[in-house]
Amino acid sequence: MKKVLVIIPFPMSEGNRALRSAQVDAVDLGPDIRFDFRSVRAAPRNYVSGADLVVAEIGMLEAGLRAEAEGYDAICIDTVSDSGVAALRSELSIPVIGPGRTAMLMAMMLGSRFSIVTMWEHWRHLYEKTLTDLGIGHACVSIRSLDIAPDNQSLMSGKEAELFPALEKLARSCIELDRAEVIILGSTTMHQSHAYLAERLPIPVINPGPLSYKIAETLLGVGLSHSRAAYPSSPAPKREMIHSMLDAASKFEH
Repeated sequence: MKKVLVIIPFPMSEGNRALRSAQVDAVDLGPDIRFDFRSVRAAPRNYVSGADLVVAEIGMLEAGLRAEAEGYDAICIDTVSDSGVAALRSELSIPVIGPGRTAMLMAMMLGSRFSIVTMWEHWRHLYEKTLTDLGIGHACVSIRSLDIAPDNQSLMSGKEAELFPALEKLARSCIELDRAEVIILGSTTMHQSHAYLAERLPIPVINPGPLSYKIAETLLGVGLSHSRAAYPSSPAPKREMIHSMLDAASKFEH
Protein backbone atom coordinates (compact mmCIF):
# COMPACT_ATOMS: atom_id res chain seq x y z
CA MET A 1 0.00 0.00 0.00
CA LYS A 2 1.22 3.50 -0.87
CA LYS A 3 1.42 5.99 2.00
CA VAL A 4 1.08 9.76 1.66
CA LEU A 5 1.90 12.24 4.41
CA VAL A 6 -0.28 15.36 4.56
CA ILE A 7 1.45 18.13 6.50
CA ILE A 8 -0.93 20.45 8.39
CA PRO A 9 0.54 23.96 8.69
CA PHE A 10 -0.42 24.61 12.34
CA PRO A 11 -0.01 22.70 15.62
CA MET A 12 -3.47 21.56 16.73
CA SER A 13 -5.48 19.10 18.78
CA GLU A 14 -6.47 15.68 17.51
CA GLY A 15 -10.07 16.87 17.17
CA ASN A 16 -9.13 19.85 15.00
CA ARG A 17 -6.78 17.67 12.98
CA ALA A 18 -9.77 15.43 12.22
CA LEU A 19 -11.50 18.41 10.59
CA ARG A 20 -8.54 18.64 8.24
CA SER A 21 -8.33 14.91 7.53
CA ALA A 22 -12.02 14.93 6.55
CA GLN A 23 -10.83 16.30 3.19
CA VAL A 24 -10.02 12.73 2.18
CA ASP A 25 -13.74 11.92 2.17
CA ALA A 26 -14.33 14.42 -0.64
CA VAL A 27 -12.38 12.52 -3.30
CA ASP A 28 -12.50 9.00 -4.72
CA LEU A 29 -9.19 7.28 -4.05
CA GLY A 30 -8.10 3.73 -4.73
CA PRO A 31 -7.98 1.08 -1.99
CA ASP A 32 -4.18 0.83 -2.14
CA ILE A 33 -3.30 4.30 -0.88
CA ARG A 34 -3.39 5.74 2.64
CA PHE A 35 -3.19 9.36 3.80
CA ASP A 36 -1.76 10.25 7.22
CA PHE A 37 -2.03 13.76 8.65
CA ARG A 38 0.78 15.37 10.68
CA SER A 39 0.88 18.85 12.20
CA VAL A 40 3.97 21.02 12.14
CA ARG A 41 5.61 21.62 15.51
CA ALA A 42 5.80 25.40 15.11
CA ALA A 43 4.10 27.92 12.86
CA PRO A 44 3.19 31.59 12.54
CA ARG A 45 -0.21 32.67 13.83
CA ASN A 46 -1.22 33.22 10.22
CA TYR A 47 0.35 33.80 6.82
CA VAL A 48 0.37 37.60 6.59
CA SER A 49 3.94 38.92 6.57
CA GLY A 50 7.23 37.93 5.01
CA ALA A 51 8.46 36.84 8.44
CA ASP A 52 5.37 34.64 8.82
CA LEU A 53 6.22 32.88 5.58
CA VAL A 54 9.79 32.18 6.67
CA VAL A 55 8.56 30.54 9.88
CA ALA A 56 5.98 28.58 7.90
CA GLU A 57 8.59 27.29 5.46
CA ILE A 58 10.85 26.06 8.26
CA GLY A 59 7.99 24.36 10.09
CA MET A 60 6.77 22.57 6.97
CA LEU A 61 10.30 21.59 5.94
CA GLU A 62 11.06 20.09 9.34
CA ALA A 63 7.77 18.19 9.49
CA GLY A 64 8.49 16.42 6.21
CA LEU A 65 12.24 15.86 6.27
CA ARG A 66 12.01 12.28 7.59
CA ALA A 67 8.97 11.29 5.51
CA GLU A 68 10.92 9.35 2.90
CA ALA A 69 12.92 7.46 5.53
CA GLU A 70 9.66 6.71 7.37
CA GLY A 71 8.35 4.92 4.31
CA TYR A 72 6.08 7.60 2.85
CA ASP A 73 5.74 7.57 -0.92
CA ALA A 74 4.59 11.19 -1.33
CA ILE A 75 3.84 14.38 0.61
CA CYS A 76 0.89 16.77 0.27
CA ILE A 77 1.03 20.24 1.80
CA ASP A 78 -2.22 21.31 3.49
CA THR A 79 -2.04 25.01 2.63
CA VAL A 80 -2.73 26.84 -0.63
CA SER A 81 0.36 28.95 0.04
CA ASP A 82 2.36 25.82 -0.91
CA SER A 83 4.74 26.64 1.94
CA GLY A 84 7.59 24.15 2.16
CA VAL A 85 7.04 22.58 -1.27
CA ALA A 86 10.23 23.84 -2.92
CA ALA A 87 12.35 23.20 0.19
CA LEU A 88 11.07 19.64 0.60
CA ARG A 89 11.50 18.89 -3.08
CA SER A 90 15.16 19.85 -2.73
CA GLU A 91 15.57 17.39 0.16
CA LEU A 92 13.41 14.44 -0.95
CA SER A 93 13.01 12.35 -4.07
CA ILE A 94 9.37 11.40 -3.40
CA PRO A 95 6.65 13.65 -4.93
CA VAL A 96 5.78 16.77 -2.92
CA ILE A 97 2.49 18.38 -3.98
CA GLY A 98 1.16 21.84 -3.10
CA PRO A 99 -2.58 22.49 -3.52
CA GLY A 100 -2.19 26.11 -4.62
CA ARG A 101 -0.21 25.48 -7.78
CA THR A 102 -2.17 22.30 -8.44
CA ALA A 103 -5.52 24.10 -8.23
CA MET A 104 -4.45 26.93 -10.54
CA LEU A 105 -3.06 24.60 -13.19
CA MET A 106 -6.20 22.46 -13.03
CA ALA A 107 -8.31 25.61 -13.47
CA MET A 108 -6.34 26.29 -16.67
CA MET A 109 -7.30 22.82 -17.90
CA LEU A 110 -11.01 23.36 -17.19
CA GLY A 111 -11.37 26.90 -18.56
CA SER A 112 -9.40 29.92 -19.69
CA ARG A 113 -10.51 32.33 -16.93
CA PHE A 114 -10.69 31.59 -13.22
CA SER A 115 -11.37 33.42 -9.97
CA ILE A 116 -10.17 32.73 -6.45
CA VAL A 117 -12.76 33.00 -3.68
CA THR A 118 -11.20 33.35 -0.26
CA MET A 119 -11.87 34.30 3.33
CA TRP A 120 -9.31 36.99 4.02
CA GLU A 121 -7.87 39.89 2.05
CA HIS A 122 -4.54 39.40 3.85
CA TRP A 123 -4.05 36.18 1.87
CA ARG A 124 -4.04 37.94 -1.50
CA HIS A 125 -0.24 38.07 -1.65
CA LEU A 126 -0.06 34.27 -1.43
CA TYR A 127 -2.10 33.84 -4.61
CA GLU A 128 -0.34 36.64 -6.43
CA LYS A 129 3.05 35.02 -5.76
CA THR A 130 1.98 31.68 -7.20
CA LEU A 131 0.32 33.33 -10.19
CA THR A 132 3.55 35.23 -10.87
CA ASP A 133 5.70 32.11 -10.45
CA LEU A 134 3.52 30.22 -12.92
CA GLY A 135 3.22 33.15 -15.33
CA ILE A 136 -0.58 32.81 -15.51
CA GLY A 137 -1.68 36.05 -13.87
CA HIS A 138 -3.61 36.91 -17.03
CA ALA A 139 -5.94 33.94 -16.46
CA CYS A 140 -6.96 34.95 -12.93
CA VAL A 141 -9.75 37.45 -13.54
CA SER A 142 -10.40 38.19 -9.86
CA ILE A 143 -9.54 37.43 -6.26
CA ARG A 144 -12.57 38.15 -4.10
CA SER A 145 -12.64 37.79 -0.31
CA LEU A 146 -15.14 38.01 2.51
CA ASP A 147 -12.34 39.75 4.43
CA ILE A 148 -13.10 37.73 7.54
CA ALA A 149 -10.20 36.42 9.62
CA PRO A 150 -10.20 32.62 9.22
CA ASP A 151 -10.26 30.05 12.01
CA ASN A 152 -7.30 27.80 11.28
CA GLN A 153 -8.29 25.38 14.04
CA SER A 154 -12.03 24.68 13.88
CA LEU A 155 -12.36 25.90 10.26
CA MET A 156 -16.00 26.68 9.38
CA SER A 157 -17.60 24.39 11.94
CA GLY A 158 -20.62 26.06 13.55
CA LYS A 159 -20.51 28.96 11.08
CA GLU A 160 -21.85 27.20 7.99
CA ALA A 161 -25.20 29.05 7.93
CA GLU A 162 -23.40 32.39 7.78
CA LEU A 163 -20.35 31.61 5.66
CA PHE A 164 -21.62 29.25 2.97
CA PRO A 165 -24.26 31.65 1.50
CA ALA A 166 -21.78 34.54 1.74
CA LEU A 167 -19.23 32.55 -0.26
CA GLU A 168 -21.88 31.65 -2.82
CA LYS A 169 -22.73 35.33 -3.27
CA LEU A 170 -19.03 36.14 -3.66
CA ALA A 171 -18.56 33.40 -6.25
CA ARG A 172 -21.59 34.59 -8.22
CA SER A 173 -19.97 38.04 -8.41
CA CYS A 174 -16.91 36.36 -9.95
CA ILE A 175 -19.11 34.65 -12.52
CA GLU A 176 -21.42 37.54 -13.36
CA LEU A 177 -19.07 40.52 -13.07
CA ASP A 178 -15.65 39.02 -13.83
CA ARG A 179 -16.80 36.31 -16.27
CA ALA A 180 -14.95 33.59 -14.39
CA GLU A 181 -15.23 30.13 -15.91
CA VAL A 182 -13.78 28.25 -12.91
CA ILE A 183 -13.79 29.01 -9.18
CA ILE A 184 -10.92 28.04 -6.87
CA LEU A 185 -11.40 27.90 -3.11
CA GLY A 186 -8.58 30.01 -1.71
CA SER A 187 -7.73 27.84 1.29
CA THR A 188 -7.86 24.24 2.44
CA THR A 189 -9.54 25.68 5.56
CA MET A 190 -12.55 26.32 3.30
CA HIS A 191 -12.99 22.72 2.19
CA GLN A 192 -16.20 22.26 4.18
CA SER A 193 -17.96 24.72 1.85
CA HIS A 194 -17.09 22.90 -1.35
CA ALA A 195 -20.09 20.57 -1.66
CA TYR A 196 -22.49 23.45 -0.94
CA LEU A 197 -20.91 25.68 -3.59
CA ALA A 198 -20.40 22.98 -6.21
CA GLU A 199 -24.10 22.08 -6.01
CA ARG A 200 -25.27 25.67 -6.47
CA LEU A 201 -22.82 27.25 -8.91
CA PRO A 202 -23.01 26.75 -12.69
CA ILE A 203 -19.23 26.38 -13.21
CA PRO A 204 -16.56 24.04 -11.77
CA VAL A 205 -15.45 24.69 -8.18
CA ILE A 206 -11.98 23.40 -7.31
CA ASN A 207 -11.35 22.08 -3.81
CA PRO A 208 -7.53 22.33 -3.60
CA GLY A 209 -6.75 19.83 -0.82
CA PRO A 210 -8.63 16.79 -2.20
CA LEU A 211 -7.38 17.62 -5.70
CA SER A 212 -3.80 17.44 -4.43
CA TYR A 213 -4.47 13.97 -2.98
CA LYS A 214 -5.68 12.73 -6.36
CA ILE A 215 -2.64 14.23 -8.06
CA ALA A 216 -0.40 12.44 -5.54
CA GLU A 217 -2.13 9.17 -6.35
CA THR A 218 -1.72 9.83 -10.08
CA LEU A 219 1.99 10.67 -9.84
CA LEU A 220 2.62 7.50 -7.85
CA GLY A 221 0.62 5.51 -10.37
CA VAL A 222 2.68 6.71 -13.32
CA GLY A 223 6.00 6.78 -11.47
CA LEU A 224 6.71 10.51 -11.76
CA SER A 225 8.24 12.97 -9.32
CA HIS A 226 9.76 16.43 -9.46
CA SER A 227 12.84 17.17 -11.54
CA ARG A 228 16.16 17.30 -9.74
CA ALA A 229 17.30 19.78 -12.37
CA ALA A 230 14.57 22.14 -11.15
CA TYR A 231 15.04 21.37 -7.43
CA PRO A 232 18.74 20.62 -6.81
CA SER A 233 19.81 19.11 -3.52
CA SER A 234 21.97 21.07 -1.10
CA PRO A 235 25.66 20.11 -1.16
CA ALA A 236 25.69 20.59 2.63
CA PRO A 237 22.29 19.64 4.08
CA LYS A 238 21.47 20.89 7.60
CA ARG A 239 18.75 18.46 8.66
CA GLU A 240 19.80 17.98 12.26
CA MET A 241 20.22 21.72 12.70
CA ILE A 242 16.66 22.24 11.41
CA HIS A 243 15.28 19.60 13.79
CA SER A 244 17.15 21.24 16.68
CA MET A 245 15.74 24.63 15.75
CA LEU A 246 12.21 23.20 15.87
CA ASP A 247 12.93 21.49 19.22
CA ALA A 248 13.45 24.98 20.61
CA ALA A 249 10.70 26.67 18.60
CA SER A 250 8.02 24.14 19.60
CA LYS A 251 8.30 25.30 23.23
CA PHE A 252 6.70 28.60 22.22
CA GLU A 253 3.60 26.80 20.89
CA HIS A 254 2.48 25.65 24.32
